[in-house]
This record gives sequence, C-alpha cells and structure tokens, in this order.
Amino acid sequence: MSPVHAPAPLHPAVLSVNVNKVALLRNTRHLDIPNVLRAAQLCLEAGAQGITVHPRPDGRHIRSDDVYELSALMKDWPDREFNIEGNPFQNLMEFVRNLSARGLPLHQCTFVPDSEDQLTSDHGWSFPADAARLKPLIEEAHNRGVRVSLFMDPVPEAMAAAKAVGADRVELYTETYARAWGTPRKGKVLEQFAVAARAATAAHLGINAGHDLNRDNLAEFLHQVPGVLEVSIGHALIADALELGYDATVRDYLRCMDQAFAPDFKPA
Repeated sequence: MSPVHAPAPLHPAVLSVNVNKVALLRNTRHLDIPNVLRAAQLCLEAGAQGITVHPRPDGRHIRSDDVYELSALMKDWPDREFNIEGNPFQNLMEFVRNLSARGLPLHQCTFVPDSEDQLTSDHGWSFPADAARLKPLIEEAHNRGVRVSLFMDPVPEAMAAAKAVGADRVELYTETYARAWGTPRKGKVLEQFAVAARAATAAHLGINAGHDLNRDNLAEFLHQVPGVLEVSIGHALIADALELGYDATVRDYLRCMDQAFAPDFKPA
C-alpha cells in the first residue's frame, strides 16, 4: 500500500504510537494475533507520525523480530519516524548497531534507565551520576545517524547536564502529571513541567513527553508545557483502540493535540 501522508498539524508536536501492548496481548497465545505490524500500519494510515517500541531483554512484549520487521515497514513511510526505547546498558545498543548494519531506518533512540525486571519505566536519568556512562553511547548513536533522547524527570536543573552529555532531546516522564490530573495538585505539577521544558529549551534540547498521557489529559499538558515536539503514547492509546479501533483512536488523539493549540482552548 502506498504511504498516506499525515495531514499537516496545527502545531509542531507529533504523535508516536507505542505498540508494546499489542505485542503483550499477542504473546499470550502462539498465534500471531493481534499482529504488531498490522497495528503499526493502521496507526500510520490514521495519521500517526511515528511508531515507538521498547524491547526489554526478557521479550515479554516486543521481540527482536518485531523491531526489525517494524523498521523495514518504516521504509515505506519515509515521512514518519521510528523510535526505539530502552536501557543502553542492556539490549538497546544492539538494536541500534544491527539496524545501522542492515541499512534499516532508526530515527531516534530514547535512553531509559530501566532495570531488567522493572514493570514499566518509572524514573529518569540522574546527573552527574550517569553522565560518564551515557556520553560514549550517545556519541555512538550519533555516529550512526540516530537522534538521542534521554528519559528525564521534570527537574529543570538537570536539563543543561543532559545537553552536556550530548543528548538531542529529553523525554519528560509524565506519570506525576497523569496522577495529578483532576486533583487540586494539577496546576502545581503542570508548572513544574513547564519550568523544566523552558530549561530544556534554554539548553537547546528538543522536548518529548510520555507515560500515562491519554485523551483526557493530553490537550492540557500540551497547552501548558511549551515546546513539546513529540508525545509517545502506548498503554492508553491501545486500550482505547480495543473499543474504538486504531483509526478512530489515533484520529482522536490527533484531535486532542490540535485542541491544545486552538485559540479557544479551555482547561478542564
């Protein structure tokens, strides 16, 4: 099928769909149902501007074969991006090296400080503690033409340090915002993210965001936090797709993103 060009957004932010949870459901049976490649294809056809995977060493959701098959799929979508998340001290750099050797596309890798048995990502990198270990791996990714984003807590003081080790972007870990949404703490937490985003911009870093963003809280986050270039959304989006289908779900997330930048936007 010929690539479908994503409609021009009203803002700089793009949506990358994390298909890990599709793989998690598939892995409960021995049949290839649901098919991860098909899920990614449908999300791209609906207008998603990227696909994200986070292949953990135990293969509990995304497997090695999925990574290479999805990267091959992305060759048919030259205006979209492929992003791999993971711990660069575990298996992430193996994928970066192998995709480069095979001539397959990889636009961004997101370094995440997960332990091997961690249920999900729950904290960002620490500076200066992690700086010396990260710097050579960031340089290696750059040498292979891959942009590097560091998974970070919204700590303004850490943004300059992330830039100093060579990061191109930071991905702000948004679970604290998701937990605060709908509570009296929301405004204070949002301001913390806004201050961190301004610090990232001042350090000449691009800004990504992800973790527990959903159709309820996404628009307000983007409206209040300046400079976000990409949101990576998996759990909530795939859960919504179980009810609405991939096409309607992706389109509604894109609608939420447009809503955030509309002149008449009103916070919830």
